Amino acid sequence: MTLLDWLVLLLTTGAIIALGMWKSRPQTGESYLRGDSGLKWPTIGLSIMATQASAVTFLSTPGQAYTDGLRFIQFYFGLPLAMIVISVAFVPVYYRLKVYTAYEYLESRFDLKTRLLGASLFLIQRGLAAGITIYAPALILAAVLDWDVVLTSLAIGIVTVGYTVAGGSEAVSATQKQQMAVMLGGLVLAAVMVVWKLPASVGLADATAVAGVLGRINAVDLELDLTNRYNVWSGLLGGFFLALSYFGTDQSQVQRYLGGKSTAESRLGLLFNGLLKIPMQFLILFVGVMVLVFHQFEPSPVYFDERTLGQVNDSEAGRVALDALEARHALATDESRTSALAFVAARQSGEDTTAAAERLKAAAATVELIRKEARQLVKATVPGASGKDTDYIFISFVLGHMPEGVVGLLLAVILAAAMSSASSELNALGTTTVIDIHRRAFGGARDDRALLTASRGYTMLWGMLAMAFAAFASHLENLIQAVNVIGSVFYGTVLGLFVVALFLKRISATPVFTAAVLSECIVIGLWLTTDIGFLWFNVIGCVLVVAVSALLEATPLGKARA
Repeated sequence: MTLLDWLVLLLTTGAIIALGMWKSRPQTGESYLRGDSGLKWPTIGLSIMATQASAVTFLSTPGQAYTDGLRFIQFYFGLPLAMIVISVAFVPVYYRLKVYTAYEYLESRFDLKTRLLGASLFLIQRGLAAGITIYAPALILAAVLDWDVVLTSLAIGIVTVGYTVAGGSEAVSATQKQQMAVMLGGLVLAAVMVVWKLPASVGLADATAVAGVLGRINAVDLELDLTNRYNVWSGLLGGFFLALSYFGTDQSQVQRYLGGKSTAESRLGLLFNGLLKIPMQFLILFVGVMVLVFHQFEPSPVYFDERTLGQVNDSEAGRVALDALEARHALATDESRTSALAFVAARQSGEDTTAAAERLKAAAATVELIRKEARQLVKATVPGASGKDTDYIFISFVLGHMPEGVVGLLLAVILAAAMSSASSELNALGTTTVIDIHRRAFGGARDDRALLTASRGYTMLWGMLAMAFAAFASHLENLIQAVNVIGSVFYGTVLGLFVVALFLKRISATPVFTAAVLSECIVIGLWLTTDIGFLWFNVIGCVLVVAVSALLEATPLGKARA
């Protein structure tokens, strides 16, 4: 990192943090929790996108595309339809009841225990996800500053918790506009720069053709396979249910549009998100694919997590094995470059590219085989190491190949994403705890001053818990998948509660509560014991709640009419 990079990074993130702290000026408990209730649809839409687009998105998604191609985009195919359903069915109900949290509606429709169940499931899954949200950018600072990742997790967590606790919902929404602008600008710049860094003789069409040979232009998979995480069917069905639950029932998102000036503004903000989310994710994935193409022409690290790789060198046996792997890797990357250039030359001259494509695939397969051996060496040599380095791929490219100033801006993008998503999550966790648990279940925080104090206290508590969990996030697999797996295990059940509440008016409280508890146990069991793709858990959980509650309504549980 050069002085220019540091200036760009500090000025960008400092301005955003200063805005968040300015929004902490004297306020009421209601404005702290819900904002000023005057947000326009562009702010709502950007806030919704910024909440979802965490640092995990910008760190892990390119790595996902590098190793697996574009097929992750199918994860979002059901999102636009979900935005329409939420706009029609969910938003009017929340506005009519003037709720602070989505789970207040569950009590008005059912009873207190159902409300507490929905709120508790949200608190568990979002509390865990908040830890990952803080951990992801900590990887960057750990690599750049050569600090311990636990220390960098604490540093990022303290800053984010500071302005979130001080400013509440209004500070979150205000800062997210600026954060999203930085993220979108940085994303476009990253896409331009990675293509620009390709050899002069290689155009965008050539790079895309190379990616196609390597099997990375795989955006659509029509095969129906429940064990396949990403295909059209899991995206349209599982992705629809996940998006419906996340944007319709997850307080971190609901809170973003509850502060809208009107129902219409909130609906427009949701539809804005539905229109832009898929193109944005496609661009992020495409950047990852282009990084892979770049490394067909320029050597890639044998293992992208350089700090962990340094620990392998600490032992003599590890150093000897690593030296042998790196020697083989250097030869393999030379062959990869030769093969890639030969394929591009054949393509540009109009020759038959079949033989050149086969040679390129074979060279790339050899490189990947050596990288696999390196991952196994790391796992065997470094105690506690996961052997996974996909989350380091994009940041390795940024630090190693981007020009001065651009490095600082792209790091600011990732930190902005971290702060925007984490602040929304912590704000929602604090709101749900004080409104659904502290005030409703225990009768606390009845006056405005007590409400404001309790809200800040619970937000800080969740921030501390998230930072503690961040210390263990290094043991997870690819972070973008980890976040979505955690959500999918719980979201289907929560969505089932809301589907029954909104559309099945004859079903009463005790049947739906019992069905939700049973369904969550079944989903967790399936997650632990089967290979079902995680997106299907959203469908399974929701359908189970609806079906089981309908059956139980005909039993004495339903006749009791709790």
